[in-house]
Amino acid sequence: MLDLKFVRENPDIVKKNIENKFQFDKLPLVDEVIALDVKNRAAKTEADNIRAQRNKLSKQIGQLMAQGKKEEAEAVKAQVAANASRLEELEAQESELNERVLKIMMTIPNLIDSSVPIGKDDSENVELQKFGEPVVPDFEIPYHTDIMKTFNGIDLDAAGKVAGNGFYYLMGDIARLHSSVISYARDFMIDRGFTYCVPPFMIRSNVVTGVMSFAEMDAMMYKIEGEDLYLIGTSEHSMIGKFIDTITQEDELPKTLTSYSPCFRKEKGAHGMEERGVYRIHQFEKQEMIVVCRPEESPIWYDKLWQNTVDLFRSLDIPVRTLECCSGDLADLKVKSCDVEAWSPRQKKYFEVGSCSNLGDAQARRLRIRVEGAEGKYFAHTLNNTVVAPPRMLIAFLENNLQADGSVKIPKALQPYMGGMEVMIPKK
Repeated sequence: MLDLKFVRENPDIVKKNIENKFQFDKLPLVDEVIALDVKNRAAKTEADNIRAQRNKLSKQIGQLMAQGKKEEAEAVKAQVAANASRLEELEAQESELNERVLKIMMTIPNLIDSSVPIGKDDSENVELQKFGEPVVPDFEIPYHTDIMKTFNGIDLDAAGKVAGNGFYYLMGDIARLHSSVISYARDFMIDRGFTYCVPPFMIRSNVVTGVMSFAEMDAMMYKIEGEDLYLIGTSEHSMIGKFIDTITQEDELPKTLTSYSPCFRKEKGAHGMEERGVYRIHQFEKQEMIVVCRPEESPIWYDKLWQNTVDLFRSLDIPVRTLECCSGDLADLKVKSCDVEAWSPRQKKYFEVGSCSNLGDAQARRLRIRVEGAEGKYFAHTLNNTVVAPPRMLIAFLENNLQADGSVKIPKALQPYMGGMEVMIPKK
């Protein structure tokens, strides 16, 4: 969320940013919120004047009564009563205007970084770097669920009966591989100095609206019926929420946390052939990383975060690339974002396995996450990145480590988490 003062003083910059994000329907919101702000400040000024006058008149009433000037005192009382009625009107007006201003401000997108490429959607994202050599073996690689079935490792039919489409049972070596990847990712991030955390898996609505836009909330979140609670779509939501209404001393920053959680997502809309199986599902598990830091440090942490994911995938012999998200592909709160994509030998292309984002002070403003520094208080910057999400990671892992005989090799880094297993042998 932008600073209202900044919007008031720089409407052209805000409008240009909206145009760069191709959200032309939001352009009128800038003038609308400025006009509402003028009314709101006028109402506040008048209300403050009435309150000041009320204090002055109250003293005057006491003086008149002490002097025995009862009639004059009654006249002043009548004026105070009239002012009270007007003050009540103004306070109601202020409350309504504050609500309308806040709703619009939470809809106007955050300013994107000057380095972000301008583009309408994800088709115009820009490849930055490749890490590792993509390989296409000389044998056919089956679809990922077919690979899993050779290990008796997945049951989509039973999951469909129990929970519907978008769920799965993982079993045996595949389930163990899933848990091993999560455990390895946890220790990988701890070794890089991050504090491990298991957060609440449900959050209140004020935290939801603090960490994401209304559009994201509608598309992603499952609400608990009858309660002010939502299932988290990623542990980032709960982890950033941990700092709501806090003031952190500057010398205590940065806060670097890595968290495990199940994730729950509606995943609205139809999806293509390559998004069946366990690619796009309603429930999955993930290891996440978040940073709360000083504003000047967030670009440095942004680069560190995506590099962590690249290094983890490369340690498991999976080629990856980074893709800079263009302006039209950025969610409203994001300043800058890149996707980490893993190589799919079967598809002969890369696919998304994680996303790294710098949100500037947008979440901090909404959640009132402040820092106490030598020159006073200011809003922190927040960042997040996927360490690993095993459903998609499993696809990349199985395809890149599959051998001609149907077995799957286990990279050295993961072998301790698989009980020393060097290769997974199919059951059928």
